[in-house]
Amino acid sequence: MPPRGRRRLYDLLVLLSLLLLSIPTVSAASSAVLGIDLGTEYIKAALVKPGVPLDIVLTKDSKRKETAAVAFKRLRTPVKTAETDAFPERIYGGDALALSARFPKDVYPNLKPLLGLSRKTSVASEYGSLHPELQLVEFVETGTVGFKSDSFVSEEEPYLVEELLAMELKNIKGNAEIMAGKGYSVADVVITIPTFYTGEEKRAVIRAAELADLRVLSLVSDGLAVGLNYATSRTFPTVNEGGKPEINLVYDMGAGSTTATVLKFQGRTVKDVGKYNKTVQEVHVLGTSWDKTLGGDALNSVIIEDIINQFIAKPESKKSGLESDSIKSHGRTMAKLLKESERIRQVLSANTETYANFESFYHEDQHLKYKLSRNDFEKLASKYSSRVQAPILEALEAAKLTLADIDSVILHGGVVRTPFVQKKLEEVIENANKIKTNVNSDEAAVFGAGFKAAAISPSFRVKEIRASDNAVYPIFASWTTEGKDKQQKLFVPTSQVGAEKQVTFKATGDFEFDLFQQVPKPATDLPMRHVSTRNLTESVKALMNRAGCTTGDISTKFAIRLSPTDGLPEVVSGSISCEGNEVEKKGVVDGMKDFLGFGSKKDDQQPLEGEIDSGSTSSAVKSDTSTTASNAESMTLEASLEASTKAAEKTKDAKKKAMAISIAFTSEIASSSSIKPDGLARIKKRLAAFDASDRSRALREETLNNLEGYTYKIRDILEDEAIITASTSAQRDDIKQKADDASAWLYGEGAEADRDKLKARLDDLRSLVKPIQKRKDEAAKRPDAVKQLQDGISQAKTMVSVIKQQQEAQLVAESASSTSESSSTTAITTSASDDFADLDDEPVASAVTATAKPDIPLPLYSEADLAAIIAKQESAQTWLDERAAKQEKLSPTDDPVLLSSDLSARTKELNEMVTNLLIKQINAPKPKKAKASTTTVKTKSSSSKTSQSLSSSSMVAEAEPSSTEGAEAEPSPAQDATTESPTDVATAGNWVEGAPPEPEPGQGMPSPEEEMRMRKIQQEIDEQLAAEKSSVVAKNKATNKKEKKAHATAKVKSQGKGSEKLKGREKERKGHEEL
Repeated sequence: MPPRGRRRLYDLLVLLSLLLLSIPTVSAASSAVLGIDLGTEYIKAALVKPGVPLDIVLTKDSKRKETAAVAFKRLRTPVKTAETDAFPERIYGGDALALSARFPKDVYPNLKPLLGLSRKTSVASEYGSLHPELQLVEFVETGTVGFKSDSFVSEEEPYLVEELLAMELKNIKGNAEIMAGKGYSVADVVITIPTFYTGEEKRAVIRAAELADLRVLSLVSDGLAVGLNYATSRTFPTVNEGGKPEINLVYDMGAGSTTATVLKFQGRTVKDVGKYNKTVQEVHVLGTSWDKTLGGDALNSVIIEDIINQFIAKPESKKSGLESDSIKSHGRTMAKLLKESERIRQVLSANTETYANFESFYHEDQHLKYKLSRNDFEKLASKYSSRVQAPILEALEAAKLTLADIDSVILHGGVVRTPFVQKKLEEVIENANKIKTNVNSDEAAVFGAGFKAAAISPSFRVKEIRASDNAVYPIFASWTTEGKDKQQKLFVPTSQVGAEKQVTFKATGDFEFDLFQQVPKPATDLPMRHVSTRNLTESVKALMNRAGCTTGDISTKFAIRLSPTDGLPEVVSGSISCEGNEVEKKGVVDGMKDFLGFGSKKDDQQPLEGEIDSGSTSSAVKSDTSTTASNAESMTLEASLEASTKAAEKTKDAKKKAMAISIAFTSEIASSSSIKPDGLARIKKRLAAFDASDRSRALREETLNNLEGYTYKIRDILEDEAIITASTSAQRDDIKQKADDASAWLYGEGAEADRDKLKARLDDLRSLVKPIQKRKDEAAKRPDAVKQLQDGISQAKTMVSVIKQQQEAQLVAESASSTSESSSTTAITTSASDDFADLDDEPVASAVTATAKPDIPLPLYSEADLAAIIAKQESAQTWLDERAAKQEKLSPTDDPVLLSSDLSARTKELNEMVTNLLIKQINAPKPKKAKASTTTVKTKSSSSKTSQSLSSSSMVAEAEPSSTEGAEAEPSPAQDATTESPTDVATAGNWVEGAPPEPEPGQGMPSPEEEMRMRKIQQEIDEQLAAEKSSVVAKNKATNKKEKKAHATAKVKSQGKGSEKLKGREKERKGHEEL
């Protein structure tokens, strides 16, 4: 067993651990986090909230993914945002895409490839060719892609891609909050991005999320998100124990691009709290590769080209001179082709051929029937088939691995279901068994993003999986010093996100440096951050003065890391340092000690000869002590002066110490596509106006629907018999006329009326119907409400009766108790003639048994309780009589004066008062049963008469047998009286002569109906009183039975055993009596 001190420490640690476990990990703010898989064609979201680990956010149509599209429903006139609050209605998802064939100028699908790109890029040009009706422009402030809309005036600023994407993300957020339920808010999010995204594209995603009121916890690559989902349900070999890591490759082929990511999965034992260890799972990205233009959209484009070619080859098309460029520039036709080509490709993944019918293909009188087989489709897409394997081989090369090192291939994305894609993957992998089919190829990425969001958020506790992404692109630093441009590589493409590096600069004055990202194909340097120092010059001077450093000794360092949020470089801190000589400074007290010789014995200071220990000095010889002290003082002064001289002649020792000073600096985002604060404020204001317009429109439509529905409801109301009884014919005619007018107005000028006018019409109709409806409802509710109040009054009366009866019973019990006390006292006297005659006699102790005083409970109810319930009952009765009399004088078409709400309130007050009194009865303590007590009385032995009198009048004693030999023992008259009248003894404690008579059962008790209403309260009182009485009677009966049994036993034994045995028993009994 450990020592007591250790046991106490162990107990404290156990208690502390229990307290920590009892602390909830979910914040009280009811927060929820979101994981979003931002795809080109679809957007998926996974919600994590307390009690719901991971759940897909459903759309308004109950679909598990939302089409990445937003549309503006144009108003009659173009909108000028500065002059109106009415904006076009925004439509999202599949509903927006369905409008593309009718309104191609205001539908914006598949915006993801345009994020952060210039209008002059080939990607933007290709997007414009697929959506010819959209007006792609260059946003002047950023140089990126923007859109002009005919729903607004021409002077209106174009819409950024980030602004349109923010609308879609805010719609996703709204769906998530609806799914989370009331009281939950969604503000934190993790978003998946393609691994090839540059800093410009990453910042565009973050900017869109911020405009949607979402805080980005992290950006995670698609491949790593799939790997996280794969690791959540698996445990991998522990490398600390010699286990071999598991190497997998994630092949993700979506609508816009294709990526390949090599991942390493392993377990690792790390130190936990205290002396314990724990095993965590790790997922590391080893290498990545991609094809930005290989995806579902590229395969759809070959189908579109084939449809156009077949349509042009038709004789009527050749006759009209129709060319492919004319069709490609027609917005409605291209919208139809985009939608139908997607359907055809998906059908060919499961079928060998399919058909499509185009009515009014280009003109209203032109139709097209199209047929395509799987073999023909694979021939058309042959140029893309050869590009399927390239990302896999390049990713393995970046990770410095081969196909033999791969344990499995995880497929993700909808396009991987295409037959020729699967065939090419099997060819390049050379082993079809390595392709895993047990991973959700549609939702693995969004689940991984949701898991990462929960892991980052402090509100949740999840399985510990340490995941790290790669930098993908190398990071450089460039600066100018002494007129020369310098550059240094800080991070390589395989550097892990979150890694930190100390970068040394040979600079002693304030300077500036830039961090940029180098993107190949084509080689471009993208500026990331611009850093400027503010106090470097002054810090260098201070360091030189303090430590004596030279400029050559001073080193300038900055800590730079890849941000865990977006993987872009950021400056964490900066400092200058050198190793200088620092002279040890001494205070005034230390200087005085050194001067007087009481300082430290360092620096070759030797102890003085003849130094006397003050502790050993004897006070007996005072002269010797004073002489020795004076000699010691003179020697100490001489030694101190000598030591000071030596110290001045010697060079003071100085320690080499590394000294550092923090550098103040500013770090700004360096990007050509960054938005200025005033431009960002303008975008936020326009988005807020859109939101307000949508809310106002929703309220107007709700009011419009209510008004239209109410006009139809009035027709049914006017035919109700109860309504007819409660209204006059004039009132009904007025309501009918106004309802008809409102209905006609809705189909006329009211169709464009604002919410205030619609609400005024609705309130006008309701004001006519409401009084009649109230009279109808009151007539139906009044009888039951009156009956309930009458029942409450009856219960209150019963409660009054019970209280009065209990008070009377209390008085009777108290009177009986006082009489019992006076009658149960036994006077013991002595009959000695002389006060001193019996001085030599020894006292004899005798026991007296008497019935104890009954325990009378305290009164339950006071006079105030009785007065309150009487007043409340009488008040309710008076009020009911008065209102009922007034109500009887009114007709059914008059407004009632006896309202059901008032009746319910009165009933509630009475019931609450009665209930409180009943609770008081239930909580009252139960009375204790009375017990018999034994009293010991000391008397003189010579007083035989007194002893006989005491035993015959006040003691319950055993009958003694007669002393006559051979005769039968008979009880004495006194004993006989005690035996034959047990009732007198039983009633001596409660009911005695002269006291009030005992109430007969049932006398003055409540009737059975009253007992039922009072929940059997009176029955409990009767049972308590009967229990007390029966207890006393039972005890006395037991005593009498015992006495009779003793007599009978003595008689039988005397007859069976003879007179000699009887004499022995008689002597024994007398001996016991004397004792």
